[in-house]
Amino acid sequence: MSEEKHSPPTNGATDRHDTPNAEVEKQSDEQREKGGARDGSNGKGEKPKDKNSPPGGFDRTRIPRARDGYTVRFTFHRAENLPMSDLNSRSSDPYIHATLTSPLPKRHKEDPDLILRTPTVHRNTDPEWNTRWIVAGVPSSGFRLKCRIYDEDPSDHDDRLGNVTINVHRIGSDWQGIKEESFSIKKRMASKRAYSMRACAVLLSSVAMGGHLIVSAEVLGESEPPHGRMYTIGETAWVKHYSPMIGRIAGTKAPGSDSQPGGKTEKYDFQANEFQLQGPVPEELYHRFVEFKPFVKGMFSKAGLRGRILNRALHHQHASVYNFSNSTEYGIVEPRSEEASMQFLKMVHFDEGGRIFTYVVTLDGLFRFTETGKEFGIDLLSKHTMHSDVNVYIACSGEFFVRRLKHPKQSVDSPSQATHPDTDLPGGPPDETPPKDPRNYELVIDNDSGTYRPDGSILPLLKEFLKANFPSLHVATKDCTDEKLARMKEGQRERKKKEGKNIQMVQNSDDDISSSDEERLDKYEKKIKREQVLSAVENPKQTMKDLIPGRKGKKEREERETSGDGVEVNGGPSGT
Repeated sequence: MSEEKHSPPTNGATDRHDTPNAEVEKQSDEQREKGGARDGSNGKGEKPKDKNSPPGGFDRTRIPRARDGYTVRFTFHRAENLPMSDLNSRSSDPYIHATLTSPLPKRHKEDPDLILRTPTVHRNTDPEWNTRWIVAGVPSSGFRLKCRIYDEDPSDHDDRLGNVTINVHRIGSDWQGIKEESFSIKKRMASKRAYSMRACAVLLSSVAMGGHLIVSAEVLGESEPPHGRMYTIGETAWVKHYSPMIGRIAGTKAPGSDSQPGGKTEKYDFQANEFQLQGPVPEELYHRFVEFKPFVKGMFSKAGLRGRILNRALHHQHASVYNFSNSTEYGIVEPRSEEASMQFLKMVHFDEGGRIFTYVVTLDGLFRFTETGKEFGIDLLSKHTMHSDVNVYIACSGEFFVRRLKHPKQSVDSPSQATHPDTDLPGGPPDETPPKDPRNYELVIDNDSGTYRPDGSILPLLKEFLKANFPSLHVATKDCTDEKLARMKEGQRERKKKEGKNIQMVQNSDDDISSSDEERLDKYEKKIKREQVLSAVENPKQTMKDLIPGRKGKKEREERETSGDGVEVNGGPSGT
């Protein structure tokens, strides 16, 4: 149901969900049948099982078409009279987590909804965000916008301060829209701690109990066809997350703290990045996780005890890496501009340090990436799964790196072309500052992901999408099986050894079909009590054998006898 407001609704916002348009549903069913007939899949877009190829990977299911779509600009202006979540500061650190849904059918039910997180306003119970969100493809049958307001707490879980849900039955070019209207914040599912403090404040002063959220929504015009899905076209926002704790465990350093020879300073830190690209993402970029081992499906679907534990662990890892705090940096750039290209190059530190990055592009064009490297000491179970926040479907994933070109105006394949880090070029790292022109750089991006295994034949679509979002930046796509790509990555690693002091953010790679991940899981399964319990649930017969007197003691003796046989690396035992 819709939220109460100070003034009567005059914009078409109501308290019921609109029924999906029958025409759209019929059309989508026909489209699924056609798609299934073309690619050999069934009506749900699922591939036939092949003993030689596990389910998942590239999915040919087409987007169900709709008859219309409009571009809507949502503006989250401010909130009033929010409860205090922190007793010491007598304030809160509020942000909005907005979810947009519509009657449009999805390709698969697991496709994620459109979401937006506003920046956090620290120490304020009357925050002003003025965050804009422009979404294309919103159908005339309306939308549902749910705004959850949270208090940011990096050291603990974020407390919910309340909800606002706005339902609109019908939109069009003549829709009056929502113009800075005030919606009452509902306290259902909100933090008891925050509202207990609010109740005390009400008793001791004239403070009102309820808060309000002020929101606007307006139609900017009809979206470009084909219609059938909603996607973000603005604002082009970027976020840099810092996690000193992970950085200290990983042993990674960034310029800025301990004194170093030559006047340079360093500190422990870890950086994770998000860059909202302007949609739509090409329809063909659509990949499902690959079920290369039995436990993987449960990890995504939360099936069984082990699946729930692994799913929760990966969500926790995602929240730790993409951690929001008062050190998080936010910014807005002009969409599809050289300004956007320069901001991306700044986030990857241009061509310094021979860096290689692990990335995921979501279905809504959110580009997430961190640096890759064996220095990262934390054992992330599945790297691309962590980046996607355990999403069943994504657009693409893999690795990338940036090279500086000797001749920016020449083709990268020109015989006279040279690149850094393969060659020491003047006018940039390691001795000088990087050139501030995207024409000097080439982005080399691949599909090296064991979790989703993106199809190499559709990488040209990824290339065009990235070139449109990063003008003037050279873009090259390479299949992960390309031998030249392997040599280029080796060149990056060699440069990294020489320019190691510049390394700031590190994370293990996700290549070789994540076989190393399963090996670690199997290793832990023998030693961790939690995994022993899971094994007992899944294989009670083997557990009964293990309980036979003498078997456990024999196993422990064998482990003690072989515990010192491991190869030592740098004076210490190998392994995690």
